Amino acid sequence: MNSVNVSDSKDYSRIAQAIAFMRQNHLSQPDLATVAQHIGLSEYHFQRLFTQWAGISPKKFLQYLTVEYAKSKIIETKSLLDLTLDVGLSSPGRLHDLFVNLEAMSPGEFKTGGAGLQIRYGIHDTLFGQSLIATTSRGICNLYFLDNADEQTGEQILRRSWKSAEIIHDEQTTQPLHDQIFHPNSLNVDKPLTLLVKGTNFQIQVWKALLQIPFGGMTTYQKIAEMIGRPTAARAVGNAVGNNPIAYIIPCHRAIRESGELGGYHWGLERKAVMLGWEASCKI
Repeated sequence: MNSVNVSDSKDYSRIAQAIAFMRQNHLSQPDLATVAQHIGLSEYHFQRLFTQWAGISPKKFLQYLTVEYAKSKIIETKSLLDLTLDVGLSSPGRLHDLFVNLEAMSPGEFKTGGAGLQIRYGIHDTLFGQSLIATTSRGICNLYFLDNADEQTGEQILRRSWKSAEIIHDEQTTQPLHDQIFHPNSLNVDKPLTLLVKGTNFQIQVWKALLQIPFGGMTTYQKIAEMIGRPTAARAVGNAVGNNPIAYIIPCHRAIRESGELGGYHWGLERKAVMLGWEASCKI
C-alpha cells in the first residue's frame, strides 16, 4: 500500500486544489507544469508532494477518477458483493477494510438528544483534511470533516445533534481512534471499531449496507436500495447516505451514480474524489 504519513495532511488542501483543477480541465489534459503553476508550486515540488501523498503520479491518480474507471469498479464491486452473499459472509474480506460493529440507539435514547451520554471529542489532521472524531463509552458517534475548526466550533457542531449530552474536549481519548481509522497498517482485527448511531430504521439499514462496500470499491444508490430490499427507494437511499453521521468509517464516499459520475458528498465533492482516488491507488 502507499506509504503516507498523517503528518503530510497539511498538504491536503493543495492536493485537493490540484485534483479539482485537473478534473475541471480534463478535456484539455493539463500538463504537470500547468497544474503546478495553478497551485503555486514548481513542477518539481508539485510532483514530489503529490507522489509522496498519493504514492503515484498525478496523471495516474486522475485515471482513477474517470467515469470509465468508476463504471468498471461498480461492476467489480457488484460481483464481489454477490459472491459474498452467496457464501454467507457478512462483508468482503480485504486487507484494508475496517472491522466495524454498528449499534443503533433505541428510540427512547434518540428522543432524549443524548441525555445521560458523555461524548469526548478531538480535532485531528488526516490525509483528507481536518476531522472531528467524537466517541462515547459505547462507540464512535460522529466523524465529520471540517475546515479550520477549533475547540469551540467542534462543540457547537456536536451540540446540534446531542443537545442534552455532556460534551468534553479530549484528544487523548480520540487520538488512538484516529490512528486506527486512518492508518490501515494499524488495523487490529481483534479490536474492531464500534459505532453508536442514531437514525431512523431506514437510515440504519442504508448505513449497514454501506459497511459492506469494500475498500477501493464503488457502488450505486440503486444497488444499495436493492441490497436493503427497497429497490424503488434509490432517492431515499441517497438522502440517507447524505445524512451519514460517521464519515469515512461508514463509507458513503463509495456510493456514486450509475452513470459513473461521483454525485454529491456532504463534505465536499473534491474530498470525495480525493478519497476514491487514494483508495484506488493503494495496493491491496
